[in-house]
Amino acid sequence: MTAYDPADPSTLQFAEADTPQTIRATSVLPARRENIELRTEDGLTLFGELALPMDGPVRATLITLHPLPTHGGFMDSHVYRKASYRLPALAGVAVLRFNTRGTSSPRGTSDGEFDGGVAERYDVEAAVRFAVERGLPHRWLVGWSFGTELALRYGSQAPVAGEIEGAVLLSPPLHRAGDEDLRRWGASGLPLKVLVPEHDDYLQPEEALRRFGLVPQAEVIGVDGAKHLWVGEKHVQRVLQEILASAAPEVPVPLPERWEGPVAQGQ
Repeated sequence: MTAYDPADPSTLQFAEADTPQTIRATSVLPARRENIELRTEDGLTLFGELALPMDGPVRATLITLHPLPTHGGFMDSHVYRKASYRLPALAGVAVLRFNTRGTSSPRGTSDGEFDGGVAERYDVEAAVRFAVERGLPHRWLVGWSFGTELALRYGSQAPVAGEIEGAVLLSPPLHRAGDEDLRRWGASGLPLKVLVPEHDDYLQPEEALRRFGLVPQAEVIGVDGAKHLWVGEKHVQRVLQEILASAAPEVPVPLPERWEGPVAQGQ
């Protein structure tokens, strides 16, 4: 039997179970998974993965922007990994994950070097362009920490603004993204949901409400007990459900906690 290689989705070994199984952190539900490469306008190749429902329509497409790579963020950061493991099967949602420039994961190291969120604009545009060219519908940006800065700075500007339906932000620090970016997002009219952990290290709910007041359409939600990294299954479930409530509101929540069908074990 071939050992599971996180860089190669085809090595996942799915097994049928006699009874429904509890969905755990490493449970991988069936999906059509493929390694992808994104090409940026400045000539770089970025490595990623696309997970699609096995059958039926794609209800929405999540284009995920990971946390700060200089502090351990990458395409496999746990909330995004679990989204790709679960949401294609449970919600009919496509999940696109990738490493921004200079970022490494088992999938590979993307070309280039970390640029503090400046040249990463091309990375965001490349991911959205890929989703458009593949015909993936109802595209939403989902940013986490550093990824929220990329979403806020570039999601409301052409060409991205015309190709997405909105964004969901997880733990926005509002370090690199400032009031000008917030005002631009407000003027765009694009929906924006902001999930702010009660015990966040950088921006907590009360201050987030004040700062995001510059975006009239922003829905700011404080999450009791949560921290910046959303550790703990109950917090992961909350995040996934809030994402779906915006991107695919027709999907019933809460999501099932058990799965009847083939399951593989991931990272």
